[in-house]
Amino acid sequence: MQNNRFSHARRIFLGLGAALSLILVGCQTPAIVNLTPLSLPENPSQIYTISARITPRDSGYVEGTLVPILVIDGQSIVLKKSSLVQNAYEIDYQVPAGHSEIAYYFQINYQVQNSNGLVNSREDFTPLQKAQILSRYVVAIEANRGPVGALVGISGRGFTPNDIIYFNETPVRTVFESARSIGFYVPGLDANRNYRVSIGSGGGQTPVGTFHIDGPVGSEPSSTGFSAPNAGSLLVSPSVVNLKKGEKTSLTFTSPVNATAGGLLIDVTTDIPESVIMPEVIIPGGSNMVTITIEGGRPGTGSLFIKGPGVKELTVPITVTK
Repeated sequence: MQNNRFSHARRIFLGLGAALSLILVGCQTPAIVNLTPLSLPENPSQIYTISARITPRDSGYVEGTLVPILVIDGQSIVLKKSSLVQNAYEIDYQVPAGHSEIAYYFQINYQVQNSNGLVNSREDFTPLQKAQILSRYVVAIEANRGPVGALVGISGRGFTPNDIIYFNETPVRTVFESARSIGFYVPGLDANRNYRVSIGSGGGQTPVGTFHIDGPVGSEPSSTGFSAPNAGSLLVSPSVVNLKKGEKTSLTFTSPVNATAGGLLIDVTTDIPESVIMPEVIIPGGSNMVTITIEGGRPGTGSLFIKGPGVKELTVPITVTK
């Protein structure tokens, strides 16, 4: 088995040399064109179709003598003629489990006849080809636009709890549901513009699509790039919070737009996290208002920083005493 692997590597280098010599002969169209995608979505069967368009260019080519071969994992497999694509040949190949990449090349054997009527055998190769097997890929994003705070789902395969959604290069609040479903809350970035959406977990990012963040109805982008909230903006009541340690009070959030079916997330952060005890703020679907309970923790003075529809950021002063 070990000798076969060394023999296979040697054939690859010989094939590369043969392919380069063919390229140097002239500028004609290559006889072999790889039709296999560079990225292959993973499937439970681990079976992938590898194909190529093959058209021998030698003027003396003898019709019917072509033998197209796929060389992969030390094996030489004769390709079958495609019933769908003209001059295409293919094979369904089962990749061993755990492989994230396949490497292969195509070889063609055929006969040519010269001007004297003599028939000779020819053998041509392609350079080494590679394809990535994607364990994570996106099938669809359920919406391509929405207001700040809206929950948007993404369907696909191979998602993990470590995945993060990005708007351009900004990470946003991500909701993992399952290996086939993940979502995000539309972030409080500048409205009335498009963002490039991608998903990643430290090993690179996978493109998802483009998403347009909508401002309130009737808003238009200003000359500075920020949205002008002509139809109202997010309101928070009370506008100042004073609490004693252990004391509770209510905080009401009113949005200028109704929440979508998945709910509308209001992004709330604070510079005194040990002083503020409160849940996530999510306006229920179909409503534009929610009231939550906030409790005083360790004494301190700071602010709540709130992002939502129609506003870049609201600041609510908060003081917690003994």
